[in-house]
Amino acid sequence: MQIPSKYDASQVESKWYEYWMKHNYFHSEPDNREPYTIVIPPPNVTGILHMGHMLNNTIQDVLIRRARLQGKNACWVPGTDHASIATEAKVVARLKEQGIDKNDLSREEFLKHAWEWTHKYGGVILEQLKKLGCSCDWEHTKFTMDDDLSESVIDVFIDLYKKGLIYRGYRMVNWDPVAQTTLSDEEVIHVECTDKLYYVKYKIEGEDGFVTIATTRPETILGDTAVCVNPNDERFIHLKGKQVIVPICNRVVPIIMDDYVDMEFGTGCLKITPAHDVNDKEIGERHNLEVIDILNDDGTLNSFGMHYQGLDRAVARKEAAKELDALGVLVKTEDYTHKVGTSERTKAVIEPKISVQWFLKMKDLAKPALDNVMNDNIQFHPAKFKNSYRNWMENVRDWNISRQLFWGHQIPAYYYADGVNDFVVAKTKDEALMLAQQATNNHDLAIHDLRQEADVVDTWFSSWLWPISVFDGIRNPDNEEINYYYPTNDLVTAPEIMFFWVARMIIAGYEYRGELPFKNVYYTGIVRDKQGRKMSKSLGNSPDPIDLIKEYGADGVRVGMLMCSPAGNDLPFDESLCGQGKAFANKIWNAFRLIDGWEVADIKQPKSSKMAIEWFESKFQETLEIIEDHYSKYRISDALMVTYKLIWNDFCSWFLEMIKPAYQQPIDKTTYQAAVKILENNLKILHPFMPFLTEEIWQYISERTPQEALIVSEWPKAKNFNRLILSEFDFAQEVITGIRNIRKEKNIPFKDAIQLSVLNNEHVNTTFDEVIIKLGNLESINYSSATIDGALTFRVKSNEYFIPMIGSIDVEAEIKKLTEELKYTEGFLKSVQKKLSNERFVAGAPEQVIAIERNKEADALAKIETIKASLASLN
Repeated sequence: MQIPSKYDASQVESKWYEYWMKHNYFHSEPDNREPYTIVIPPPNVTGILHMGHMLNNTIQDVLIRRARLQGKNACWVPGTDHASIATEAKVVARLKEQGIDKNDLSREEFLKHAWEWTHKYGGVILEQLKKLGCSCDWEHTKFTMDDDLSESVIDVFIDLYKKGLIYRGYRMVNWDPVAQTTLSDEEVIHVECTDKLYYVKYKIEGEDGFVTIATTRPETILGDTAVCVNPNDERFIHLKGKQVIVPICNRVVPIIMDDYVDMEFGTGCLKITPAHDVNDKEIGERHNLEVIDILNDDGTLNSFGMHYQGLDRAVARKEAAKELDALGVLVKTEDYTHKVGTSERTKAVIEPKISVQWFLKMKDLAKPALDNVMNDNIQFHPAKFKNSYRNWMENVRDWNISRQLFWGHQIPAYYYADGVNDFVVAKTKDEALMLAQQATNNHDLAIHDLRQEADVVDTWFSSWLWPISVFDGIRNPDNEEINYYYPTNDLVTAPEIMFFWVARMIIAGYEYRGELPFKNVYYTGIVRDKQGRKMSKSLGNSPDPIDLIKEYGADGVRVGMLMCSPAGNDLPFDESLCGQGKAFANKIWNAFRLIDGWEVADIKQPKSSKMAIEWFESKFQETLEIIEDHYSKYRISDALMVTYKLIWNDFCSWFLEMIKPAYQQPIDKTTYQAAVKILENNLKILHPFMPFLTEEIWQYISERTPQEALIVSEWPKAKNFNRLILSEFDFAQEVITGIRNIRKEKNIPFKDAIQLSVLNNEHVNTTFDEVIIKLGNLESINYSSATIDGALTFRVKSNEYFIPMIGSIDVEAEIKKLTEELKYTEGFLKSVQKKLSNERFVAGAPEQVIAIERNKEADALAKIETIKASLASLN
């Protein structure tokens, strides 16, 4: 086959992906092999690939491809999440563009539009993952709204309700006025911001006096139902039993006493608005206060907002402040920096809102999930995330699982009357009717008397079942797939969804399978730009991953992403790293072309080639040992870097040079076959990182059947290796480098063979003399018992090497150059020694700084000795 002179990723990648798909290498069925299973963190169904997805899925593909090469039955389950809030918001916006208001549609009409949107735009991200080379089992692709997964969600809801763990009740919840739904505590991001703090006077009823409160929300004054002071605050003892008049609305409310009030904070007087603050609500319940909600669901003021009705809360805030000032009760305003809860999805400021919602009791469910992470049955990588996991799990609150949306899994509760608890929970309406008739003892009750709960469950209430439900383990808990693939092996995800998703999957695993859902959790970092900012569309600092793949090839991008991606730490992404990945691909391609271009003959193998092969095979085994250790500790980036150095430095820069035949001469058959075998092993350990390039070269090396493709070949086996030969070659490398440096400095052409003499030393090792002769282009290596006059010298460890200069060097110029170098080095040594003789410096400097200075001193002394020896040989 004609091998192209350049590697063209755009031609290669689609070819091999189609080939892999055609031969079904990604597909898995239960068999007698050891399973290796990963479930993808399902991206939003209408999402598109971003840099975080690129990193996360590259790591997953590295793990799954390696497992496949290890002979395991590798199954990577892909899929998407219906993402209730995000998807519904997109559908609402699209309808708005068409002049359609969601509120004018029935649930069924809206869902029809939502499904149209999903079928049109859904799954784009999965197609993009194929461009990256992801070897998912596409036949296993799941969607959280698939019929079987939806049924699993409903079954779990009913089961938990029957266990007494799901309940309905009035609670203060996090309300997103943009999405117009509740959010769990984990979906609220607390952002630091600076607002105005308004000091407002409330007149004491029947007196001329006032009390002063401080608030950042003057519009909520209209919902005040008390003013509270600490009973131990002597400043306000005289107010006990009195009332104040709330400005603007002139409502008369009591002054109450409660220990909650911090006497040192603000004015010591607290306005109480039970409908709009969780702490005020608790105080209100203790004192039996009226609850006045002044806000509509969209964040505008309702009729209790009086003349501000219909205004957005932010606008009403400014207007209320103006009115308070006009009334003469605004004492002052000042800047106030505090944390404000915002919606993770819409970024809207969250409103505390009293509402009837559905909740899941978490305390008892959480215990096994906490214990089995803390005892390392489930391992976090890096382990530092165990602390924040424990803190959340030990303080876990009941999970608000209801959302006021159409898109999602509708709660299977049916109301037969208007009371808070006048409902039954059932899988079908017919079953609900039977239960309702039993509950009411009214057998005249009919289907049309029942009304299903309008809310859907939180999206995470479906995805917490993901490792079980993708194998149908909820509906059919003893089926072949769940028993074979579960528990899964590794989960690769982001730490920001540790509580949303990871913790809850662990909870569900112990509740519904009695065991862990995965053995290891690898937490990726956040992809940031060179300035340290998180990459995002809004900042415009995130490159399009597909454009990167077009520019650098999928392999180049995969390597670029992983080069700076230690587990759990943020990734400072620089596009030049993808360029480095592309350059690596070209380096390997050119190395292959070099080998392939050699003429092979049935001739004797040179000793230098024999030693090169022995050395590299040991080097490969040493590297394999290090790589396996990195993989076992989930140091994927380190595994790549060790592989990179082995191939770029040891294979390309040293091994190929060691075995390369002379110009226009053939290579011996034994060496050639060994070189090909070594290349194949390199391709195997590189394949998880660079699947396309490695498969392309593998298939060019020789004609392969589909069963012999690289993707399903065998991971190299660990073997005993010669550690001594590695240290011996390290020494030889230094000798070769010394020879090359002198050639470069003295402009001695490489084509000119030179002599090398070694001062005979009992520690001189001759193992790689043939290699040194070849790579240094030496006539010979001579062992001498005395120094050589008229020669240049260099040292390696305690050995001194001499290169004669006769006829090749201007001796006078060389003496002048060496004298100047000696003078400079002696001056440098003097400055270092002066620093080390300074007692104050030595006493105050860190140990490693002192060590660096002592190394400088030792290096300078050795260099002076070598220069003096060179000068002596020239005189």
